[in-house]
Amino acid sequence: MIVLKLDKVMKERGVKLKDLAVKIGLTDANLSNIKTGKISAIRFSTLNALCKELNCQPADILEYSEDK
Repeated sequence: MIVLKLDKVMKERGVKLKDLAVKIGLTDANLSNIKTGKISAIRFSTLNALCKELNCQPADILEYSEDK
């Protein structure tokens, strides 16, 4: 299972959802779904934009965990 850690990265960097959504060109609702893990897929272009804006690596946002 892939776990999203976007919330943690945003908190560490003091980034607000609304500001990040504007900067990467997503709606607040779509970014919120990514942040809370309510998605089943993410586009590479979105991941690229997140990493660029947050100055991080994909591994900072995504983590693999064995299914329970």
